[in-house]
Amino acid sequence: MNLGNNLFQARKKVGLSQEIVAEKLGVSRQTISKWETDETIPDIYQSKKLAKLYNLSLDELIEFDVDLKEIEQTIENTNEEKESKIDWTSAWSKKYPVLVTYQNKVNIPKYALEIRNMLNSLSIEYGYNPLDSMLVLKDILYHEWKDKR
Repeated sequence: MNLGNNLFQARKKVGLSQEIVAEKLGVSRQTISKWETDETIPDIYQSKKLAKLYNLSLDELIEFDVDLKEIEQTIENTNEEKESKIDWTSAWSKKYPVLVTYQNKVNIPKYALEIRNMLNSLSIEYGYNPLDSMLVLKDILYHEWKDKR
C-alpha cells in the first residue's frame, strides 16, 4: 500500500469525511484529497495530527492495513464465550483442507502424548497455567515453522 491509500483507508475506517478532517487540521478539503491521492504528502506535524485523529500511532498510519486492523479488532473483541462457540477446525479447514483429512492418516495418540509432555513441562518449569502453556507452545511452533519456510 502507499501512504495516500493508507490515509484514505484510515479516514474511512473512523467514518470521517475529507471536509471534517480538513476542518480539524486547519487545511482545505483539497489538501486532504491531494494527500490521499499521493499528489502531495503531509508534513510530520500534520501526520501526527492525522494519526491521533484516526486513533493510530504514526507507524500504524504509515503501514495502515484495513484488513489487518479489522482482524486485530476482532481478536480484541472476542471473549471466551464467543470463542467457545467457534469450531476452529471447521473454520480453518475452508482455507486448509488438511485439517479435515489428517485424522485418518496421522498417528494422533503418538503426537498427542508428545504435546501433552511439552505442555506439562512448560507448566512445571515456568508455572504456566494450561492455557498459557498451550499458547506458548503454539507460538513456539509457529515461529519454528515460519523460520524454516
